[in-house]
Order: sequence, then structure tokens, then C-alpha cells
Amino acid sequence: MTILYFLIPLALLLMAGALWALFWAIRTGQFDDLETQGWSVVLDEDRELETPDKSAKADAGDATGAADATDTQR
Repeated sequence: MTILYFLIPLALLLMAGALWALFWAIRTGQFDDLETQGWSVVLDEDRELETPDKSAKADAGDATGAADATDTQR
């Protein structure tokens, strides 16, 4: 029973630390871009991932995109 006097404050301290870490991560923008790191495994290192802003500005008739697609099919 006396161990509860130690475990309950320890659990509260750990919970407070976890909440602090969560709010710190949210405040510093750790969850802003969840897509880029996942796609970095799939894409080649010399190509950048197109964000929605870049793809909206890109030309629909871009010939380099078609050439890249044929290179990856080999």
C-alpha cells in the first residue's frame, strides 16, 4: 500500500511530461507536414516532392514529367 504513495505522483509526473511534449510538438509545427517524409522513401533523391502549391503552378504539358515516368518503368 505504501508503494502507491510513490507510484501515483510518479504517474502524474510522467503524464505531465507527456502532455508538455505533445503541446511542444504541436506548437513547433512537428505535425504540419506528414506526407513528405513518407514519400522520401519512394522518390529518387534527386527529385523533390511536389507540394500542392508547386503542382498547381506546374505546366500541364511538361515534357520532363513524361520522360521521368518512362525512365522508372524500365
